[in-house]
Amino acid sequence: MAQLMVGDPAPEFTLPDADNAPVSLSDFAGRRVIVYFYPAALTPGCTTQAVDFTAASESLDAAGLTVLGISPDAPEKLAKFRDKYDLSVRLLSDADRSVMTAYGAYGPKKLYGKEVVGVIRSTFVVAVDADGRGTIDVAQYAVKATGHVAKLFRDLGL
Repeated sequence: MAQLMVGDPAPEFTLPDADNAPVSLSDFAGRRVIVYFYPAALTPGCTTQAVDFTAASESLDAAGLTVLGISPDAPEKLAKFRDKYDLSVRLLSDADRSVMTAYGAYGPKKLYGKEVVGVIRSTFVVAVDADGRGTIDVAQYAVKATGHVAKLFRDLGL
């Protein structure tokens, strides 16, 4: 499984959000986008991470950063997740895991000491140019759900 590095082109994508509206990376031309991949909506770790990103959304927006959370969950489940926790993070459905695979966020990982294939909790900061092409500014794989947003703030100097 290939991992993306700083300076690599960011794989373009168009995925449905929690309301089934299509969202593309190129929609954010001229901005930086935090793209984070998480295993499953409505689970404890994923909820912690989404709630933390929501709590930080004002500061992130002021710094010119938009947050997109991507999981293999169906849009209906994402809507339930968003509504239950009043999330402001835009949640996208990658049901076939093709975007996760392109970002190196799906593949073999350790889970409770066993090797399994699944979503690798990962976060990227993507600079999207005026033409809608993205470049990887930050690539973090196998991140911890708890404390991740605070660490990302430190890493970005925010």
